Amino acid sequence: MDIKAIQQALQEEALDAWLFYYFHENDPLALRILDLDQEHFFSRRWFYLVPATGEPRKLVHRIEADALDSLPGSKDIYLGWRQLEEKLETLLTGAKRVAMQYSPRNAVPYVSKVDAGIVELVRSSGSDVISSADLISRFESTMDELQLASHIRAVELLKQIVHQAFRRIKQCIENGEPVNEYQIQQFICDRFSAEGLVSNSPPIVAVNSNSGSPHYQPTAERYAAIKKDDFVLIDLWAKLKEPLDSVYGDITWTAFVGDTVPEKYNKIFDVVAGGRNAALELVRQSVAKTQTLYGFQVDDAAREYITAQGFGDYFIHRTGHSICQEVHANGANMDNLETKEERKVIANTCFSIEPGVYLEDFGIRSEIDVFVGKNQVIVAGEPIQSSVIPLLTANY
Repeated sequence: MDIKAIQQALQEEALDAWLFYYFHENDPLALRILDLDQEHFFSRRWFYLVPATGEPRKLVHRIEADALDSLPGSKDIYLGWRQLEEKLETLLTGAKRVAMQYSPRNAVPYVSKVDAGIVELVRSSGSDVISSADLISRFESTMDELQLASHIRAVELLKQIVHQAFRRIKQCIENGEPVNEYQIQQFICDRFSAEGLVSNSPPIVAVNSNSGSPHYQPTAERYAAIKKDDFVLIDLWAKLKEPLDSVYGDITWTAFVGDTVPEKYNKIFDVVAGGRNAALELVRQSVAKTQTLYGFQVDDAAREYITAQGFGDYFIHRTGHSICQEVHANGANMDNLETKEERKVIANTCFSIEPGVYLEDFGIRSEIDVFVGKNQVIVAGEPIQSSVIPLLTANY
């Protein structure tokens, strides 16, 4: 944990303090940011206040008085609930604007870890509770140059593997060998192992109507055959095994198992790619002009384009998600559908842009990963997909 970095962030956000509260596994974010052992057993409530200036302060229960001894700062001990409320008020002395893992109206549920009662208690002590959402992005989703390199390498490998998977499908069709979604999924998993990649779950390989379900995944018991003239969507995500703090890549490509892609697929791909490109262009313009950009605005750019083409009702998920050491990380998401993402898109963070249109007989998603630096935008794995691949005439 870097107290100086936290205090600098608090000063930049005009906050008096960041108050961490923990009880019965309510806030894994607090454990990670404070670098506390996530296997440690905490059975009683504790508070840790990091002021914008000065020494941090702790409030812990008497029977777990050593709970926060690994952290710097002074310590106060409470026994009963009366003492807790009295000493919490003392802990908050001088802290008028206090950040907590709270989101007004639960707008950003990924940050809402503190219950309403604790918020009421803090407010009753005379402090205003401010959402720590942008602070969480800063300490949970930013990456350094080595992590960026790991992300770019992961996407490069994923792109190679998705084309290897398409080549495998083509070979099976040309040789008259049966092939199905689950076999290709397992082929990809084997390629992950061979390339030194790890993932939190197997990839999506979806044929025809299965591709119309955004989170469909084949299993050993449930899968569809892949045949000539089928439409195939592959969504795969992974990161390097080493270094341990490597960053995920997450991409989606689509193909048609035939010589020429039918117009119905080309039409929807163009709609989806148009939304993708509109969102990416907004990000690039905002960075070039050093304008503040919020996650909901990126979603709006993609959604407005797709809606204007008449397919807004079939774009049924957010435009993108934060990416870091977890494939769905804790930075700003590109979302104004499932939530209104009011967190800023900050420097040195990465996220997906992956609009989709999901119809009854097929669905198309095009997913790219975007890194925003202080003065640059990097799309790993360029060139990105520009059309549905006709597998049987592709140069594999």
